[in-house]
Amino acid sequence: MLTRAARWMMAAVAIAFAYVAYVFVTLPDVRLLRTVNPQTTAFMELRAREARDAGRTPRKVQTWVSYERISPSLKRAVLVAEDAAFFQHEGIDFDELEKSFEENWKQGKLARGGSTITQQLAKNLYLSPSRNPMRKVTEFLIARRLEAELSKRRILEIYLNVIEWGDGIWGAEAAARSYFRTPASALGPGNAALLAAAIINPRRYNPAHPSGFLVRRQQLILQRMGEVEPPAPAATPPGSAPGDAALLESASPSNEPPAAAPARSPGDPAPGTTPQAGKPGGLGGPS
Repeated sequence: MLTRAARWMMAAVAIAFAYVAYVFVTLPDVRLLRTVNPQTTAFMELRAREARDAGRTPRKVQTWVSYERISPSLKRAVLVAEDAAFFQHEGIDFDELEKSFEENWKQGKLARGGSTITQQLAKNLYLSPSRNPMRKVTEFLIARRLEAELSKRRILEIYLNVIEWGDGIWGAEAAARSYFRTPASALGPGNAALLAAAIINPRRYNPAHPSGFLVRRQQLILQRMGEVEPPAPAATPPGSAPGDAALLESASPSNEPPAAAPARSPGDPAPGTTPQAGKPGGLGGPS
């Protein structure tokens, strides 16, 4: 005869299996993303609701640009900061998850995240910032589906166009023009690294007026940008003349404004400390 504990365990396993099966059959059809750019995301809708609830008019600044029209420096900086193992995993970096779990267990809090760029894209497109374990299961499944249906290049292109980069600022083009008055294609290494550094908390850190903490993250990213190589651009972007892609990829502005003098914001690590390394070749932070 089964003990009460055994019956409870079997019931829990059955419920978990049923939940995963339900989530799997109700996953979004990500195949549309092969050729269709998303007009909105779950995160954009969430921010709009928050603004309306606070009595404010929702703000959305976004201009979609093709992969070829995003600076290679920004691609490298984001890979370093968020997911240096982007090409080695299939949506989930299990080695990084294990390290994150061990570190968070030691500190007794979520001090380090283990989400890949693909997981972050799944969360941004379809889910919420909740840390609910069941939400995380859904994120895992969507991430694996994204990797199965889309190329790495397309995943990175969508990610760079939809992620939050400030209050109402979405995507690389809006961020580059809002903070540095330049198109995303013309971002140099310094400003690209500042934008990548701010992803950890884009509603708090301003790349145009970086705190000391943000500048230290920028310097770490700059040191490691040579260690990653983003997916190559298409030979000829749609609507472009032959050779445009190569010209865009080699763009290197000579008038990039210098970073503002760092100021320490409330909550920044104490002076003299270094942002903790997280993902291999990247920087840590809750996901």
